[in-house]
Amino acid sequence: MLNIWNTVWPILVAILVFCIIIIIHELGHFLFAKLFKIRVNEFALGMGPTLFKFQKGETKYAIRLLPIGGFCAMEGEDENSEDPRAFFRAKVWKRIIVVAAGAVFNIILGFALMLAVVGLQPQLASTTVGGFYETSTSNLDGGFMVDDRIVEINGRAIFTADDISYMLATDEDGEISAQVIREGKRVKLDSVKFAMQEQNGRSFIILDFKVYPIENNIGATISEGFKRTVSMGRMVWMSLGDMISGKYGLNDISGPVGVTQIVSDAVSGITTNGIDGLIYLLRILCLITVNLGVFNLLPIPALDGSRILFLIIEGIRRKPVPRDKEAMVHSIGMILLLIFMAVIIFKDLWVWIFK
Repeated sequence: MLNIWNTVWPILVAILVFCIIIIIHELGHFLFAKLFKIRVNEFALGMGPTLFKFQKGETKYAIRLLPIGGFCAMEGEDENSEDPRAFFRAKVWKRIIVVAAGAVFNIILGFALMLAVVGLQPQLASTTVGGFYETSTSNLDGGFMVDDRIVEINGRAIFTADDISYMLATDEDGEISAQVIREGKRVKLDSVKFAMQEQNGRSFIILDFKVYPIENNIGATISEGFKRTVSMGRMVWMSLGDMISGKYGLNDISGPVGVTQIVSDAVSGITTNGIDGLIYLLRILCLITVNLGVFNLLPIPALDGSRILFLIIEGIRRKPVPRDKEAMVHSIGMILLLIFMAVIIFKDLWVWIFK
């Protein structure tokens, strides 16, 4: 019985975490809709049949059966309405803020989580090379030198040590270009070579240098937390580009089931790894909520980014796109998104059952 509980409770915590992230997202829409006097008919956590509900004022608050999403249903959001406080009757700039607020709230949550991650660390990692290991190759033949501050790898700007790790982890041939600040001057390095190792059929760079530590204080925590959050959002964009280019395939994508497993494993790790386990969990949660925020801002039909795009077009044209045409675009996008999600969930379940 104890073994079953040890398996179940991390999953329950993971589901609770997802619910909190969803609530934060929908709360962004809700608060700004209320601020701009837009009528909100329902604020719900979850999808499917209603388990619990209550009415307060004009708004119904509900918890639904399936913990896979939520919504803030505004009057006149997807249909015509005579209500003067309907969503589509609000000024365009107000509607843009309401739609974008959910994703922005997720990113703000990510920043708060990252502040916790950084604050729990006694020292922070810089982007300045502090030394090399005995078998290093990245310091040979015009490579890195001690005290080099790395500012670019493979054409991508470097702001944090996490950027360095990501760029090296996604390199496939073990040879990178870089730019560093060396003795006050920007120096271009055309070929920095690393040894490689193979894992699960893929080759990865062996990180063979270390960076100088940074003393942690309030100023460093805020600065590093902000930079890491921005860098994490940028990694989401870069990962999406890599998916489109074919660098990553279906097996590299995780849906709700796969992510729940990752989070539940991280929750379990707290009991064995203590503070390091907590830091790892917070980093995972930060990545999830920032990923959700950034992804929702993409101009993909059915996502907030697509609605924002239609609103921008309306602002430029000074008249809305016909509502039936916009609704058709969102409906098609939702169907495709649900099909894609179903495929990912099936893949995750297959891996989880037969791993």
